[in-house]
This record gives sequence, structure tokens and C-alpha cells, in this order.
Amino acid sequence: MITNQTNLFLIFIVNGMLIGLLFDFFRILRKTFKTNDIITYIEDILFWILTGGIILYSIFTFNNGEIRLFLFIGILLGCIFYMLTLSSYIIKTNTAIINFLKKIIGKILNVILFPIKCILKIIKRILFKPISFLTINIRKNSTNLLKNIYNSIKNVNKTKNNAKKAKI
Repeated sequence: MITNQTNLFLIFIVNGMLIGLLFDFFRILRKTFKTNDIITYIEDILFWILTGGIILYSIFTFNNGEIRLFLFIGILLGCIFYMLTLSSYIIKTNTAIINFLKKIIGKILNVILFPIKCILKIIKRILFKPISFLTINIRKNSTNLLKNIYNSIKNVNKTKNNAKKAKI
């Protein structure tokens, strides 16, 4: 009886360590990739669903669905032990590895995408430069035309006013 409960306690300490590792997984993701609030909320919900699943699976598998206080104490001690001993090393190591891989992948993508960028730049010059030239000239000509029309209307109004003054 006592050996069975001791084994259960140790199993749930390991579960606590596993939950701590899962928590660090999401911490590593947040440190290496910038996420907005919605993604953070989704990650938090996913963490709690996975944590609940791990605990429920362990309770049903190892303890036939019986919930005991010492199981939760074991989970808490496992999390605390993991956070105090292994967490910082795992976070530092995995963050460094992921950042290194991000740099390598970024450089590979730059090498692969460089010819495509050059081709797009040439296409942009060929296609869009004449179009931008036309739009700039149309804009200039239309503003000049509108200014001339406005000045002509102004001159017509001045001559009408001068004609009225001459009649008086």
C-alpha cells in the first residue's frame, strides 16, 4: 500500500516536471518568435488544455481515476524542482539553438530569394516606370488645365464686373 502510493507520488512528481517542461516550451516560443496578443492567448489555452490532459490521463492510468491530495502535491513539487534546477538551462540552450537556426534559414532564404528580387526589380522598372511617368504627367497637365480654367473664369468675372462699373 505505501509502496504503491510512493510510486504514485514519484509518477506525479515526474508529471509536474513534464508540465514544467511544457511551460518552458511556450516560454521558448515567446522568446524566439514575436507573437501578438491573440497568439499568446491561444498558446495559453493550449497549455492549459495539454496540462489538464496530462493530469487527467495520469490520474486515470496510474490511480484508476481516484483524486488524492498527495497527487497534486507531487505535481507541484515536480514543477518547483524542474523550475529551480533545469528550466534556465533548457530555455537558454533551446533559445540559442532556435536563434541560430533562424539566422541560418534567413541567410539561405536571402540567397534563394536574391535572384527573384532582382527579377522583380527589373520587371518593376520595365512595367511600372512608364505607368508612373504617365500618371505624373497626367496629374501635372490636369492641374495646369484646372488652373487655366480657374484663371479664365476669374478673368471673365473681372471683365463682367468692369463692364458693370463702366455702365454705372
